Amino acid sequence: MILLNNRQTELLKLIVEEYIRTAHPIGSKSLCETLNCSSATIRNEMSNLEDLGLLEKTHTSSGRIPSERGYRYYVDNIMKPKELTGDDMLKLQTIFRNNSLMISDTIIKSMEIISELTNYTSIVLGKSSDENLVTKVEVVPLEENRALAIVITDKGHIEHRNIVLKEKVEVSEIKQTVDLINKLIVGTPINEVSVKLEYDVKPIISQYIKQHEVLYNAFYNAFSDFTSKPDIKVSGTKNILMQPEFDDATRIREIMSKFEDKEMIERIEEDEENGVNIYIGSENDFDDDVAIIKTKYSINGEEGTIALIGPKRMEYDRVTTLLNYIKENIGK
Repeated sequence: MILLNNRQTELLKLIVEEYIRTAHPIGSKSLCETLNCSSATIRNEMSNLEDLGLLEKTHTSSGRIPSERGYRYYVDNIMKPKELTGDDMLKLQTIFRNNSLMISDTIIKSMEIISELTNYTSIVLGKSSDENLVTKVEVVPLEENRALAIVITDKGHIEHRNIVLKEKVEVSEIKQTVDLINKLIVGTPINEVSVKLEYDVKPIISQYIKQHEVLYNAFYNAFSDFTSKPDIKVSGTKNILMQPEFDDATRIREIMSKFEDKEMIERIEEDEENGVNIYIGSENDFDDDVAIIKTKYSINGEEGTIALIGPKRMEYDRVTTLLNYIKENIGK
C-alpha cells in the first residue's frame, strides 16, 4: 500500500489535475509558487513519486505525467466530486422535465448532452427488465419481404424490430399472425417472448396461417434477442479525435473500429450494482489507452448501463458527478 506525505499528495493532485487540463507534461518550475518550495525540492519529490510508479517521464521533455497507477491513486485517495455548474444542471433538467419522453429516450438524450459537455464518448446499454410486460405487438409492412414490428410494454417501453421474410407473404397472413401473437403473449415479460413463441405460438400457428413456417421463423428471429442483445446507443464517437493522445492515424482507426464493434461495446456493460465506477487503462476490456466511467441504472422497469469513454486524462471528478446526477434525478 502506498502512503504519501502531505506534500507528495498535494504534488500528485496538482500534476494530475494540470495534466488533465492541458495535456502537457508538468515541470517543477511551474509548481514552485503553488507549493512554496524550491524547484530542487519539487524535482526530488517528483522523483520519489516516479519511483512509486505514480508518475512517468515523457520522451519529449523533462516534465512528468501521471501513470495509470497515479490516476488510480488520485481517484481512490485524493479526488473530490466536482460541483455541477448551473448551466450543466439546467441543460439536464430540461430533458428530465420533458414528460413527453419515455425513460429510455430521457436517458439517451441526457447522455448525448453529457457527451457534448465533456467532449467524451457516451454509451447507453439499455435492457428491459422482466418487470416489463408486453401489452401489444404491432407490425408495419415496409417494402417487399420486410416489415417493422413494434412491441409495447405496460411501462410505456417500446421496442422496434426489423422482420425479414424469406419469401413473399400476403399482408392478411401477417395480420393474422400478429393477432394470434397478441392473444398469446400479452402479459408476458418482454425477456420471455421468444420462449412463449416457441412453446405457445409455434404449436398452433400452423392451424391458422398458411405460410406459418416463414412467418414464425421471421418473428422468432426478430424477438429472440430481447435478453441477449442490449440496445446500444453511442454518442460523440468523433470526440476521441479531439484528444491529443489520439493524433496518430493508426490509433484513431483502431479506436474508431472498436466503437463500431457491437460485441466490444456490449462488454462495457456494468456488473456492479452500486455507485459510479471508474476503470482506467488496463482495468477495462475496451482499450488500454482510455478510461471508462460507468454505472448501472434501474428506473421503472428500465435497466442498463450508462458510460463515458475518454482518454486516461479524463475529468474524473466532473464525469463522476454528472453520472451520479443522472442516476439520482432521472425518473423523478
